[in-house]
Amino acid sequence: MTLTVYNTLSRRQEPFETVEPGKVKMYYCGVTVYDYCHLGHARACIVWDVVRRYLQFLGYEVRYVQNFTDVDDKILNRARQEHSTMETIADRFIKAYFEDMARLNVKEASEYPRATHTMNGITRLIHELENKGYAYPSNGDVYYAVRSFPEYGKLSGRKLEDSQAGASGRVDLEDPEYQRKKDSADFALWKAAKPDEPAWESPWGKGRPGWHIECSAMVRDRLGETIDIHAGGEDLIFPHHENEIAQSEAVTGKPLSRYWMHNGMVKVDGEKMSKSLGNFTTIRDLLDRGVDPMAVRLFVLMAQYRTPIDFSDEAIQAATNGWHTLKEGLLFGYQLGWGMVSQRGLGGLPHERLQNPEGGNGEWGIGNKNSSIPNSFIERFIEAVNNDFNFPGGLIVLFELAKELRRQRNIFVHEGKTETPPDELLKQWQTLVTLAGVLGLEAEMKVEKSVSEGLSDAEIEAKIHQRQQARIAKNFEMSDRIRDELLQSGITLIDSRDGTRWHRN
Repeated sequence: MTLTVYNTLSRRQEPFETVEPGKVKMYYCGVTVYDYCHLGHARACIVWDVVRRYLQFLGYEVRYVQNFTDVDDKILNRARQEHSTMETIADRFIKAYFEDMARLNVKEASEYPRATHTMNGITRLIHELENKGYAYPSNGDVYYAVRSFPEYGKLSGRKLEDSQAGASGRVDLEDPEYQRKKDSADFALWKAAKPDEPAWESPWGKGRPGWHIECSAMVRDRLGETIDIHAGGEDLIFPHHENEIAQSEAVTGKPLSRYWMHNGMVKVDGEKMSKSLGNFTTIRDLLDRGVDPMAVRLFVLMAQYRTPIDFSDEAIQAATNGWHTLKEGLLFGYQLGWGMVSQRGLGGLPHERLQNPEGGNGEWGIGNKNSSIPNSFIERFIEAVNNDFNFPGGLIVLFELAKELRRQRNIFVHEGKTETPPDELLKQWQTLVTLAGVLGLEAEMKVEKSVSEGLSDAEIEAKIHQRQQARIAKNFEMSDRIRDELLQSGITLIDSRDGTRWHRN
């Protein structure tokens, strides 16, 4: 089945065909760095991380660029509040961004351009728009003349007349910016410098760029005039992405992107996430409370990427339970002493951490005639995900593998052998590890022999008793934590009708 992608621009699902065969140019509108990243950022970054991983899995060479907006009113306001500078604030939260994304196992992009590092490209693009009659200066500002671009509104489906009608009564006729515009729908490309604000030299005087022109310039500078995928949250469709199209295509006369892709928003207990409602949750606050980063990834991937998702304690607990199932499957081979054997046919898997290589078919074992990966599982996974990145459909294959490996492990513990031949189980485990890696779901196996040998039978039994008491009290979080602690110490628990058995790995 050919990969098909829902294109916001055409409002339909289309076969995926790149500008240059075998290569993907992908741009994601990144974060404005004035605060710590929240759950909405987590969803977007995880979704586009996995889209990129999957394209690499299929064999594409992906150049993935993600920007940082590091000049903005919100950054300036925070700098004033803290008696600091815009650059200091931006640097702090860019550093925090990388820390948060590393915890979520989000791979770094190919490049991270910053608006403040792209001023030459920004002023050059504005100058070209002015020369072509799409932009006009006004008292140190420069505005885009929206009515000069006939296709304005083609991404969002909005008409200028509707926007203006909806704005009636809300326009402040005394607003200096409104007075400088020729049309209320026009938007700023360059803003004249204000006292005590950072500013850059330009043909129109000192000032700073508008938000929309920054991304148009960064896409053009780093990826060229036409890219394959332009991604972001659905809240960016209008006006940000609409304005990007107007700016870029007016100059080049070419499509800015073949595919426009947008992820759905995150709600918290059915409400829009906002600081005023008190339901604003940052990534680090969530993870510092003990939520497993892999459970967060799974929570995101269990929903179709274009639909809204509702974050709640129940939802994250369901994702945590699901991650425990997958984790048991991922650790299956290590518990049976197959850690080093797993390298066969997969291009090499490190012993301590189940990582997967980047790149194309050969490295992932796809298309390799000597691959030990069962094609039936791979084919079902690809068939599901090729339908507009249907990761929930792909997860069905992973859970099927994980549950079967868990069942076989239990049989082995009780009977000393498995129903399925070991070679076949090894293939199934390798498949699970590989496909989980495509989704960025990774399990750690840190077995310290000294710790395992240091736990006496009585201490193990005491922990099992403590776990049983937690289960009786329906404190499943504590129950799972005790089981995981024992597993990290080299002790595997097997629950059955007759009670809980254990063995040293």
